[in-house]
Amino acid sequence: MTPSENPASAALAANTFRGEGGRKLRRLLGNWQGLTGVVLVMMFLASAIFAPLLAPYDPNALDIPARLSGPTWQHIAGTDQLGRDTFSRVLHGGRVALYVATIGISVSMVFGLLFGMLAGYGPRWLDNTLLLLFDVIRSFPTIIIGLAAVALLGPSLNLILAIVIVTTIPAYARLVRTSTMALRNTEFIIAERSLGVTLSGILWRHILPNVIGPMFILAAMDVPVVVTVEAGLSFLGLGVLPPTASWGSILNEGYLLIRQTPWPIVAGGIPLVLTTLGFTFLGEALRDVFDPRLAKGH
Repeated sequence: MTPSENPASAALAANTFRGEGGRKLRRLLGNWQGLTGVVLVMMFLASAIFAPLLAPYDPNALDIPARLSGPTWQHIAGTDQLGRDTFSRVLHGGRVALYVATIGISVSMVFGLLFGMLAGYGPRWLDNTLLLLFDVIRSFPTIIIGLAAVALLGPSLNLILAIVIVTTIPAYARLVRTSTMALRNTEFIIAERSLGVTLSGILWRHILPNVIGPMFILAAMDVPVVVTVEAGLSFLGLGVLPPTASWGSILNEGYLLIRQTPWPIVAGGIPLVLTTLGFTFLGEALRDVFDPRLAKGH
C-alpha cells in the first residue's frame, strides 16, 4: 500500500497542511499590516463584485436639476456635472479596476510562469532570446506604450488590458527564471533527471511549487500598479469610453469642475488610495509570512 493509499498517512498529511496553513494565516492576521491589507482588499473586492446591489442609483442615470450637488442623504458623495450619482459611479468604477487587475495579472502570471521556466531550464540561446525580449519591453515606460498603442488603435478597455498583460509578463518571467535557475542543479532535481523523469514532470512537480509562492506575493504588489495604469489612461481620456464609469474618468471630470465642486475628486481619489494601501500592506505581510529568511527567529 502506497502512502497516498494509507488513510492514516493521508490524515496526517492533511492535518499537517491545515496546521501549517493555520499558522501562516494567524501570522498574517496577527500583523497589523496584514490585517489592514486583508480588510481593505476585502472591501475593494466586495464593493466591486456587489456594485449592482450596493449602488443606490444607475451609474449612468441623469438628474440635471441635481447636478454638482454636494453630499446629501440622497447622494452621499454628491453628483457630477450631469447629475449622476458619484457614489454609484465609484462603485461601478471599481468593477472596471477589478476586471483589468484580475484578468491582466492572471494572464501575465500564466505566461510569465511559462516563459520563466523555459528561460531558466531551457538551452542558453533560448534564455538569451527571452531575456532580450523582456529587456526590450521593460525599457519603455508602461504609460508611453499605452499612449502609443491608443494613438494607433484608439481607446478601449480591452486595449488597456492587453497593455497591462504585455508590460507585466517580464516581471513574473524574470522572477520565475531566477528561481528555476537556482533549483535546476540541486540534488533532488539531478536525481529526478537520472531516474528518467521528463522535463514537464520536473517543471510541474518540483519547479512550479517552489516558484508559485513568490509569484503571488508579486501579484499582490502589482494590483495597485495595474489599477493605477488603467486609472491614469482613463484620466487622460484614453481608457474606457463614456459613459462607462472608471476611477480615472471620475477624476478627470472632477478635475475639470474642481472650482465648482471638489467632491468628484475626493470620491474618485479615496478608493485609489485605499486600494493601493490595501494591496501594498497585503503584499508586504505575505512576503514576511512566506519568505523563511524573514521569519522571526531566523
